[in-house]
Amino acid sequence: MRHREANKKLGRRTAHRQSMFRNQVISLLNNSKIITTEAKAKETRRIAEKLITLARGMSEDRTNTMNLKNQANCILNDRKMVDRLFHEIAPTYKDRNGGYTRIYKLGTRAGDAAEMAMLELVKTE
Repeated sequence: MRHREANKKLGRRTAHRQSMFRNQVISLLNNSKIITTEAKAKETRRIAEKLITLARGMSEDRTNTMNLKNQANCILNDRKMVDRLFHEIAPTYKDRNGGYTRIYKLGTRAGDAAEMAMLELVKTE
């Protein structure tokens, strides 16, 4: 994950922050929704939407397939998830121009009053 992928530091060092967002994006793509703090949800959303847009590019241009998969693997670092992203998730959004995720605010967490949110992939018919 490159530095420009995540602008908010969230009180973590670079390696921890990158792995946290990587894990959150993988969980989002596996489960279609995650519950996290609002700040983390907003940053995770940015990365997830970029990845889905990147994967949608494969269906439009077959010549750059390996390049696009390598770019996605650079962020996700999980070949099985990259294949699932390119062959299962991205084709469902082929007619949608962005807005693949939605954030619902859930209120505050009891322990530390952090604003919680649910990040989910938008269902397509």
